Amino acid sequence: MTKQRGPFFAGLLIALILLAFLVIPVVQVIYVAFQDPASGALTLVNFSDFFRSSLFQESFFNSFYVAAMSVVVATIIALPLAYFTSRFNFTGAAIIQTLGFIPLIMPPFVGAVPMLLLFGENGSVNLLLDEHLGFTIPFMEGLNGVIFVQSIHYFPFILINLSAALNNVDRSMEESAQNLGASGMRLFRRIVFPLAMPGYVAGAALVFLKVFDDLGTPLLLNVNTMLAPQAYLRISSIGISDPMGYVISVILVVFSLFALWTSMLALKGKDYSTLQKGGGGMLKRELRGGQKIAAYALILLILLLVLSPHIGLTLLSFGTVWSYSPLPDAYTLDHYRMVFGSAREYITNTLLYAGLAASFDVILATAIAYIVYRTGMKGRKWLDYIATASLAVPGVVLGIGYLRTYNDFNVPFLDKPLASWWVIIVVALTIRRLPYALRACVAALQQVSVMLEEAAQNLGATRSRTLWRVVVPLMSGGMIAGFVTSFATASVELSATIMLVSQESDAPLAFGIYEFMQSASGRGARAALGMIAV
Repeated sequence: MTKQRGPFFAGLLIALILLAFLVIPVVQVIYVAFQDPASGALTLVNFSDFFRSSLFQESFFNSFYVAAMSVVVATIIALPLAYFTSRFNFTGAAIIQTLGFIPLIMPPFVGAVPMLLLFGENGSVNLLLDEHLGFTIPFMEGLNGVIFVQSIHYFPFILINLSAALNNVDRSMEESAQNLGASGMRLFRRIVFPLAMPGYVAGAALVFLKVFDDLGTPLLLNVNTMLAPQAYLRISSIGISDPMGYVISVILVVFSLFALWTSMLALKGKDYSTLQKGGGGMLKRELRGGQKIAAYALILLILLLVLSPHIGLTLLSFGTVWSYSPLPDAYTLDHYRMVFGSAREYITNTLLYAGLAASFDVILATAIAYIVYRTGMKGRKWLDYIATASLAVPGVVLGIGYLRTYNDFNVPFLDKPLASWWVIIVVALTIRRLPYALRACVAALQQVSVMLEEAAQNLGATRSRTLWRVVVPLMSGGMIAGFVTSFATASVELSATIMLVSQESDAPLAFGIYEFMQSASGRGARAALGMIAV
């Protein structure tokens, strides 16, 4: 019992933190969604009102449509990159895949305006098409714009998972199929892709989740008829007593869980195992002259497309005026001077918030991983389940939950609600990014042999000394990876923070970018802030 006392109290503290800042706020949102605003009794009338409203019906359909189509377009972008670089001797494959991952370091709402300037109705591409070919393409009109931007920014989730799955396919199966006469698309469609399906489904589910609960991109593209923007607009304009904001939040959570459930259902009852790992069978194939030229041309076109937000953001951050022309009229450093002069607070706040959140994530993740995989405590796996469950809670839902739960909870020494104190932003970022750090720390701990800990304890080290002198140093690589992932993604989190910023002086970088975007004159400064974020 003595040996378990430390992990027990650590587990209890972590459970209380998750209960207070994840479970209770989400349960509060769900409870209010089923509550009659007048009498307080439980009812389904709020959901009935939601589905009777043509605006909410349209928003529901649009959100599902945009998420599903983003998966389709992201697949079209990711599939050639993953297939060519993993199945053929392709010079520069490592560089191509690295460039393919770059969109992940820029959140979609940052790249929305540069994409509009490049692919909008009067953007660079359409101006050139109209001038030379006499037609334009509606890349960015309405929902098309949201799908286009989201697909380009989130396709790396499919690329990463599908590439790993393709590399693990036993290529001897391909060889057997070829010996039986299969080749080309038939070989890919009947053998290769089905065996790589687990990786593809994992990536597609992540894309669906990310797109479905994204708030910033639709707002910046002025597309408000989607669920996440509607939840934000209802709460920010009507107030936290409006039941429709909570109903929308419940639907966002349900569909996030639905996406995860569907991904598991798609793989249920099927066997994707092979006799040996990829590389043990057939070697990578060679492309012939014409095939190689066509493949490189396709990949170059895809890379130009997926890097276009970064190219556009760079041009916009240095450009003076960029309107109705393929490129900015001139270039200047004034936007950066303005940012470092008047928007420095956004940067320092972000470094503080993201740094604290990432540090807390690593501490919590290391403790959870150790408790789950190195102790025999009852109920320990629930810590892992609940911490990971925050992946299925959209940022806007968590923000609304904090406003509802902690708006009347005053901080004693400040005499102000916890929901309007900057610390709540750090808490939200910590909870939102905890699964990322947790998976990294779990992977690191699983690579540390228990025998090393037993050897240290046999030499007289206590359990706590063994943890600090043996386990933590050996886990340091995973802990650093978890910190970097949490920090980088928390730095540009908008969905939760936009709900929780109560005063300008507390605003982080993502909120500053959104604020600068509200006027055309602020776009250059916004792009400079976006470059700093990247």
